[in-house]
Amino acid sequence: MARVAREMVEKAGIHVDQLLNLLVRNAAAELTTYYYYTILRANLIGLEGEGVKEIAEVARIEDRNHFEALVPRIYELGGRLPDDLKEFHDLSACPPARLPENPSNIQAMLTVLVEAERCAVRGYTHICNLTAGKDHRTYDLALAILNEEIEHESWFSEFLGEGPSGHFMRRGETSPFVSKFLR
Repeated sequence: MARVAREMVEKAGIHVDQLLNLLVRNAAAELTTYYYYTILRANLIGLEGEGVKEIAEVARIEDRNHFEALVPRIYELGGRLPDDLKEFHDLSACPPARLPENPSNIQAMLTVLVEAERCAVRGYTHICNLTAGKDHRTYDLALAILNEEIEHESWFSEFLGEGPSGHFMRRGETSPFVSKFLR
């Protein structure tokens, strides 16, 4: 644990145990979303599904990266991940992004994908609001993840016909905002 890091966050007025709870729950959401997106991506077949598959894959890999970036901050602040994977799954800040009853229904698949991203956007916005001006490292990390989650949401919402977002699919680059935390 980085004792001074925790001390400075506490002195800034943040209840560190509350923040750690949020970080662990969001790390659980990222890892479980990575898992569920693996299943969703495998079921994105046919003409409509193939058009969504690449975007789902980018979101899937970036969610894994988000998990990897969150873990060091959790431990820096004196937290830890649960020893039991099922317990960790059940702590998730977001509901499971499970395969819809009819996986050939691409609209249902897109709804699962966009709702998972919207939950993540809400969670990281909350962490940003909690840490802004007080815990610069956690804020920077949460903001980086938030930027990527907003892009994911916009990609899936466009496929649902909710209107243009102005965001474009990234080519050959994953986690442009979070990559600095993965070094």
